[in-house]
Amino acid sequence: MSRSILVITGWWFLLLVMAIEGLGVNWGTMALCGTDTDTRISIRRIRIRGYGSFPNNPIRGYMDVDFEEENLRSLQIEEDEGPIRPSSRIRRRIRIESEVSRPNTAQLADTPRIPMANHKLPPKTVVQLLKDNGINKVKLFDADQSTLSALAGSGIEVMIAIPNNQLSAMNSYARAKDVVRRNVSRYNFDGGVTIKYVAVGNEPFLTSYNNSFLNTTFPALANIQNALNEAGLGDSIKATVPLNADVYGSPETNPVPSAGRFRPDILPQMTQIVQFLAKNKAPFTINIYPFLSLYANEHFPVDYAFFDGVATPILDNTIQYTNVFDANFDTLVSSLKAVGLGDMEIIVGEVGWPTDGDRNANTNYALRFYRGLLPRLASNKGTPLRPGYIEVYLFGLLDEDIKSIAPGNFERHWGIFKYDGQPKFPMDLSGQLQDKYLVGARDVTYLPKKWCMMRPDAKDLSKLGDNINFACTFADCTPLEYGSSCNTLDANGNASYAFNMYFQALGQKDTACGFQGLAMVTETNISQGNCNFMIQIATTSSSTRLTLLFGLTLLLLSLSLL
Repeated sequence: MSRSILVITGWWFLLLVMAIEGLGVNWGTMALCGTDTDTRISIRRIRIRGYGSFPNNPIRGYMDVDFEEENLRSLQIEEDEGPIRPSSRIRRRIRIESEVSRPNTAQLADTPRIPMANHKLPPKTVVQLLKDNGINKVKLFDADQSTLSALAGSGIEVMIAIPNNQLSAMNSYARAKDVVRRNVSRYNFDGGVTIKYVAVGNEPFLTSYNNSFLNTTFPALANIQNALNEAGLGDSIKATVPLNADVYGSPETNPVPSAGRFRPDILPQMTQIVQFLAKNKAPFTINIYPFLSLYANEHFPVDYAFFDGVATPILDNTIQYTNVFDANFDTLVSSLKAVGLGDMEIIVGEVGWPTDGDRNANTNYALRFYRGLLPRLASNKGTPLRPGYIEVYLFGLLDEDIKSIAPGNFERHWGIFKYDGQPKFPMDLSGQLQDKYLVGARDVTYLPKKWCMMRPDAKDLSKLGDNINFACTFADCTPLEYGSSCNTLDANGNASYAFNMYFQALGQKDTACGFQGLAMVTETNISQGNCNFMIQIATTSSSTRLTLLFGLTLLLLSLSLL
């Protein structure tokens, strides 16, 4: 038998799967039948994914199924690297393509059909959260004015960003100068924002982007840095490009860090970028995710993702590598050395561990990861090829309930704080292992203590699948993922979780807990064990934008956090 991943799209099948999964059915063997197919597979694991938005755009739904193949004679097998970061390992997929159309909303007439509300902590609350925990450097994912205004006068050092969809515009020097003027120069005053870096794009060379930003990234980088130089800011503010770790690797014939090289297909662009960074004394920024190495390959040794030792280290000449972080980082060092810049400064722009949405994404593993990482940062141990201090940003600060889950359901759960700014687990940012809970966000206002649940006396369960699917289209149901915090709920629990998430996302509107007579409002907390049925944050304005602080990373400096 061979292990693979089956990826199936199609509205009719997605509804069926989500309905059955929502009812908590234990899968055994299932037959996929069609005009050209009569395939029997033994289901091992199911992972539901979807992205898109109603009502104007279709939903693309995916079901990932771990299975034992018996006969797949008429389905096409393709190699798909997908959006996995940072591993460049190829996953086998079988794909049946179709587009997911809008559900029959006429049958859901009692359920509000509006986009999911964004309930966010006010920027000032988040900035105070950073200060209360001694976090003095942050990385943002754009340059939102409300966020930067809240950071003004805080003394917190900031990396702002230019999103990938603006790289093409930054190929115009006039546009680049305007961005520097609006997002950098205007905050450069006593009591303003301490901007240290401008991130030009975010992982623009991911293989899943199909070279979309291949020829626009370097011109954008050059124009931003030159605009900073022209504004008299270039000595203190540097432009950099946060890159994914799939821009380099070692050959299969010699898979060790010392053999690291940049990907041949982007070698000219990478060489151009690193030479420009070196010329302007700017750092190389890399995102490293041990979790994704584990997520992408079920045969990946679990202990190698952490820092507490492995039975069989990777031997590279005389160096023993006991964790993937060191090996990945040193593969980059070797890649830089191969283009003549082995001493270039390197910043780790993102590293972290999610706490939900996958069987390996949980608080126990996250705590284990940080208990290994933070003391290493505090000790300035570095890596075998780059001993000493390394600047590292943790990803991320808060969970993100509307982030795309195309890479995986875990994408919404990277925060060391929950959605409401409350700590998830004890951790010591100083790296001294004096574990205690971080200081939570102050004065958070919640909606009333009301939940939406499935009616115990519900009769017509034929509508349940459509309603669960509808709720999860607009709300976050990723904790129902296999191995996640709410995976053990029964059929009623699954439905109640989906209904409540939708109810909370829409601000507890009375009409948001109908679901064709299947749901009711209760004032009794229906949380079960580790599965929390949330009460959403109350917001004073739905137009408040805090994208950056919901996509925030924090830099941990061992000395500054003591």
